[in-house]
Amino acid sequence: MLLQTDSPLAAALALARRAQDLSPPNPRVGCVITDAAGRVLGEGHTQAVGGPHAEVMALRDAQSRGHRVAGATAWVTLEPCSHQGRTPPCCDALVSAGVARVVAALEDPNPQVQGRGFARLRTAGIAVDVLPTDDPIAQQARWLNIGFFSRMLRGRPWVRLKLAATLDGRTALPDGRSHWITGDAARDDNQHWRARACAILTGSGTVLADDPLLNVRLPDARRQPALAVLDSRLSLPTSARIFSGNRPVWLFAARPPDGDHGRADESDPGTATRSPAADAARRQRADALRDRRAEVVTLPAPAGRIDLAALMCALADREVNELHVEAGPTLAGALIAAGLADELLLYLAPALMGEGLPLARFGPVESLAAMPRLDRLAVEAIGGDWRITGVFEGHDRF
Repeated sequence: MLLQTDSPLAAALALARRAQDLSPPNPRVGCVITDAAGRVLGEGHTQAVGGPHAEVMALRDAQSRGHRVAGATAWVTLEPCSHQGRTPPCCDALVSAGVARVVAALEDPNPQVQGRGFARLRTAGIAVDVLPTDDPIAQQARWLNIGFFSRMLRGRPWVRLKLAATLDGRTALPDGRSHWITGDAARDDNQHWRARACAILTGSGTVLADDPLLNVRLPDARRQPALAVLDSRLSLPTSARIFSGNRPVWLFAARPPDGDHGRADESDPGTATRSPAADAARRQRADALRDRRAEVVTLPAPAGRIDLAALMCALADREVNELHVEAGPTLAGALIAAGLADELLLYLAPALMGEGLPLARFGPVESLAAMPRLDRLAVEAIGGDWRITGVFEGHDRF
């Protein structure tokens, strides 16, 4: 039986949104348990990785309120998991609790689950209903977890490209200075987008020029995303501020094109070198960076540039759902040209610069029809600036 949107599922979706910056790399899921009269017995959302999932939190909440859930209905925004991961299967918890019915917004795209959770519940005598994929609640639940769906179905993260520019599309002065094009409100807003990501990606040029922290500086930040840096030649100094935080730092270096594809290689920290002395020096730099608790990962580098598709596979292997990119025009343009940028997060300042660095370097395109276009456009005033978000055409259809 397929159901249309029901209010307990809308409430479960609201709960799932509370896990937006907490649960990654697990999906953001909400659960509401109701009795036959529609009274809420318990509710919850997915906790930090390794912690309880939404269904278990809702069962615990019901218990804390003194409610029995035998014969109740569990409303969840994603299919309950059926496998042993970091936590036991949620299906087993629902079966043990005596729940009579489960209504879900979506099937889980994880191949380890993907229908198995529903089958397990039905085998235990629990009625299972799932929303149609075009139901508004189902669509919102999917969009809330677009990075998780991307990693499971495409094998790569959802890539959100953040840029800040003037009205004439300049991101920095010709000498690279860009502090600050936008105002405080826009920069604060970007912190929330950082917070929801599994990882932040930048290039070594940005680190060398600005020595940024590239962390989440919200006072109530509940987790710090990992930091990924494209550093083909392992040129970053060990004194860089990115190494000062308590989070994973991944340095992606180039290696000869005949090396292994996409695997961290302790014996070869970078591109081919021209002499044993240069090779030894590079290995020494890699060891020094590892001493700063960085993971050095070598990837193929055809034509001297790191293979961005291999980079995305390596990030997916590290459970990155949403990748937040803050980089210069070269990396931004490369991601767009490769078709790997999925979403644009653009802050526009009401100012003109004239000469300066562009938003992205790519092209030229062969025709106007070949220009990358955006849909799902949304424009909002943020302080004295504007925030424009959009999805590159067709990238959300998978």
